[in-house]
Formats: sequence, C-alpha cells, structure tokens
Amino acid sequence: MRFSANTGFLFKGLTFLERIGAAAAAGFDAVEFHDEAQDADPRRLAAVLAEARLPVCGLNVRMGDTAGCAAIPGAAARARADIDAAVAVANAIDAGAIHVLSGRTDADTARSCLIENLRYALERCDRIILIEPISRAAITGYFLYDLDQAVGILSDINNPRLKILFDCYHIQMQHGQCLSRFLSVADRVGHVQIASVPGRNEPTSGELDYGKLLPQIVRAGYTNAFGCEYRELSPAETVLPLLRCY
Repeated sequence: MRFSANTGFLFKGLTFLERIGAAAAAGFDAVEFHDEAQDADPRRLAAVLAEARLPVCGLNVRMGDTAGCAAIPGAAARARADIDAAVAVANAIDAGAIHVLSGRTDADTARSCLIENLRYALERCDRIILIEPISRAAITGYFLYDLDQAVGILSDINNPRLKILFDCYHIQMQHGQCLSRFLSVADRVGHVQIASVPGRNEPTSGELDYGKLLPQIVRAGYTNAFGCEYRELSPAETVLPLLRCY
C-alpha cells in the first residue's frame, strides 16, 4: 500500500513548502494538497517536489469561505476561474487529479450549477476530476454530502474521468457501513482518504478498523495511494510505520 500526506492537515507547524520535505522525511509515498499550491510560486513548488521525489495525487480548487462554489448559483464565473487556476497548477506539477468543491448552498438549482461547472472542468483538462461527499458533521450546509448524490451526478455526466473522492471519515460519519458503501462504488472511486472516526485523528484507532478495511479496499481493485487527511495527535513518522503494517 502507498500513503499520501495531505498538506492541508499534516505538519501544521511548517510552511506549505516545508511540509512537502517533511512528508518525504517521514516516509510518505506521495503528497496531496488542499488549495495551498495556488498561492505558491509554481517553479519553486516544482523544484521542492523534485527534490522530495514525491508525486502529487491531487489538489483542491480554491476553497474560500464557502468551501468551494461550483454548486452556488450566480458564482459560475468565480467557480470557473478557480477551476482554471487549479488546472494551471496541476499542469505545472503534474498532479493526478483536481477536486472541485461544491460549496455551501441549499439552492434549488445547485445540482445543475455543479453539473455545468464539472463539465467545464472536464473540458479544461485531461486529468481526473473528483467530487467528494463531505459529511454534514464536518461542513454544515455543504451541498454534496451524500454518496448517492455523487453517484447520480457521475451517472448524469457520464465521463470516465469524473470520479468520487471517497473519504472514509465522511462516509462513515454520514452513512455508516463504510466498507459496503465503498464496494458499491469501487469502480467509480478515484481517490481514498483515511482518518479515525469520530475524532478525525490518526487512522490507527476509532470505530473504523483500517487494518481490515484497507486490505479489503485494495482487494476490491483500488490501486492508488491512501490519502492521510487527519488531525495529528502524534508525529506522522510514528504513525506511518503502523499503517504500513496493514
């Protein structure tokens, strides 16, 4: 199994670029970003990644105060500017995927807005585009919170490059039955993230037994890195060896 360090959560005492080096030193196989990369100098970022010898699994579009805006009516211009900015960074550093966040909204036209902006993202690049059901426990009012919502959107758009970012924490918090939920969408998943439930800390404790869950996810056909997006209670270099035992 391979593990990716999420720089939005890990190594919080360091600057963004320093976190990449820390991920390499801790033994991670890859990194993934929230929206920090959009504010970094692209040449410097590329140099740091080359020195660390870490691929980038993916990055978010700009999150802002609304946790993205792709589903917010009237925000199409901002959503598409954010997509363009994320595509430019992803191209510069060869990131594997771009996560388009829907934002907080309950508008009647939110779903159609999100679909239009996802189609725009798919047209703007040839990379994987991700959408993530984010539990209401984590972000109140976030539009895309249900796994069935995500499946319906993928079905409507019908593009093989549109995938689900399956965060085990969010799925377990929102639905329960994380493994059966994963198995039901395994062929539609582009990336998996892990954290404990309910604390969202290291994936070495809590109600999800990752020692059993991760091998089953791999047996179901998942071949990408597992994104470590959790709130640190212990140094990452002490946690990663435990994860590798799985």
